[in-house]
Amino acid sequence: MRTGMNVNGYFAIMQEQCAELSNDLSIAYTEAGNGPETILFLHGLGSDRKCWQKNISGLSTHFRCIALDLPGYGDSSKANYSYSMAFYAQCIKAFTEKLELSTVFLVGHSMGAQIAIHVLLRYPEAAAKLVLIAPAGIETFSPQEKAWFAQFYQPEMLRMVPLDQFVRNMEQNFYDLGPDTQPMREERLRLYRSKDYGRYTNMISANIMSMLNEPVFDRLSHLHLPVLILFGEQDRMIPNPLLHPQQTTYQIAIAGNREITNSEFFLIPRAGHFVQWEQANQVNEIILQFLSEAT
Repeated sequence: MRTGMNVNGYFAIMQEQCAELSNDLSIAYTEAGNGPETILFLHGLGSDRKCWQKNISGLSTHFRCIALDLPGYGDSSKANYSYSMAFYAQCIKAFTEKLELSTVFLVGHSMGAQIAIHVLLRYPEAAAKLVLIAPAGIETFSPQEKAWFAQFYQPEMLRMVPLDQFVRNMEQNFYDLGPDTQPMREERLRLYRSKDYGRYTNMISANIMSMLNEPVFDRLSHLHLPVLILFGEQDRMIPNPLLHPQQTTYQIAIAGNREITNSEFFLIPRAGHFVQWEQANQVNEIILQFLSEAT
């Protein structure tokens, strides 16, 4: 099914599809554009493929663009998976093989960026270039801090979060809650009130602990492909405001840049954690320039 999409002046013809990876695992994805080079977008924790709408619209005239729902999210399969970083990395590799993608550029946001790093650490030839947007995995946590996460992010604790706090947690991702964020807030309300919320909290808890227990910072130097790192200057999620109030987003970005030999980074003003949504034009321009450069 082909659908038109228009978000604040962005327009693209998109195709909604599904890839069957196994008997119990299917991946829903949105596709637009064509060509030999494919941008594969990976969303973050608690999000879905719709967070890339503005970026697909801006980049699909240059590349084939594919944004997928990770297993457990959106319209993809929901089952008793491990929801670990390794599991997701295997799924991404299987997905690229299923679609027979050749030249792939991986673009990940937040948890999706950490997953993308895992993909490249396991399968170095899986992508030609890597874009990390507000990436998880560069900020590091002590054993005591990991224990704090384990205590407060249990599924039972997550299910006790009041509705207003649940929505506020989502709103913290943005520098400016413009009208184009309203659909995201409505989706959060729908999810909170749905029968799927119990399963969702189990998955979110597993995702968080997997990010902590499958760290990547000490292995960033093993990435030998060109890497672009983007953060919003007003990111209120990274660094963690409760555990690392003394750190800054700039410090996290520069730490990743130093560890990855062939990397560059940008801080985007007037943008929070969802920098690719709030400052889509600028993000698209930077990504386009990065992906168009000869390696």
